[in-house]
Amino acid sequence: MTVRTETPPQAPRQAPRNAPSLRHRLAERGIDSQLLLLVPAMVFVIGLFIYPFLYGLGLSFQPTNGGGPLTEYKRFFEDTFQRDTIWKTLRLAIPAALFNVLAAVPIAYRMRGRFRGKRLITTLLVIPITLGTVLTAEGLLNFLGPAGWFNRVLISAGILDEPLRLVNNYWGVFFSLVITGFPFAFLLILSYLSGIDPSLERAAATLGADWRARFRRITLPLLAPGLATTFCLTFVLAFSVFPSAILVGNPTGETRVISIAAYQAAYEQYDYPFASAIAMIMGAIEIVIIGVVLLWRSQFYVGSTGGKG
Repeated sequence: MTVRTETPPQAPRQAPRNAPSLRHRLAERGIDSQLLLLVPAMVFVIGLFIYPFLYGLGLSFQPTNGGGPLTEYKRFFEDTFQRDTIWKTLRLAIPAALFNVLAAVPIAYRMRGRFRGKRLITTLLVIPITLGTVLTAEGLLNFLGPAGWFNRVLISAGILDEPLRLVNNYWGVFFSLVITGFPFAFLLILSYLSGIDPSLERAAATLGADWRARFRRITLPLLAPGLATTFCLTFVLAFSVFPSAILVGNPTGETRVISIAAYQAAYEQYDYPFASAIAMIMGAIEIVIIGVVLLWRSQFYVGSTGGKG
């Protein structure tokens, strides 16, 4: 007699579950996986900005000839020749930035509409941004120099007896900053104006507001953030002026800007702690000016909206 033993039925095998992807794991933790796209940009910023900045900041606290950590900063502000570079740079950068912004507003305001020749005019206004500092300086020397076309025409017409001095001084650098900075300001303001809904002005016009009232009450408050941003960017570009101050300025006198002082300390005197301190002072001044402009923007917004958010 044989006894049959029945084997218990086996449970069906389940297919192995795949491990959750990185995207799902991040989603479970409330992290947007698209933030991973910022990793290359963060590496770039850390490698080319944050690390050099921190290295220069630390180097500025290590004076070459010994002393306290603020020795190089004290040395800069105690030296009148070095300290005056701050005023000379601000005297160039702030007027140039203001001129570029104020000159770009009416032109961009007119250019935001559609009309024949708009592309050609825009191209002509933007061309100077492609020339570069050296070509701009060479053009200024040939056109505004003592033997340039501008002075020769005025002298030939009997308007002047001797040529005007418009280069190798303050005005040469100022003209260079305007030529190279205006296209940048114009493009930024044009983009901001293009983002303002024109129906708002049309509605105000139907209520009897003239163009001055429409600009002051509607366009300007909406454009104020763009104006502040444009001024900050153009100011930073003008404040870091270096080639123009040498090529069409007077680098040992009225256009000895703070960037020239930093260059001379680093590459002529090989005093890197002092040069780093000057660079930190440059950054601090830029941050202060930008902070003042952004504060004005916030106050202007609050005033234009009557304090309502």
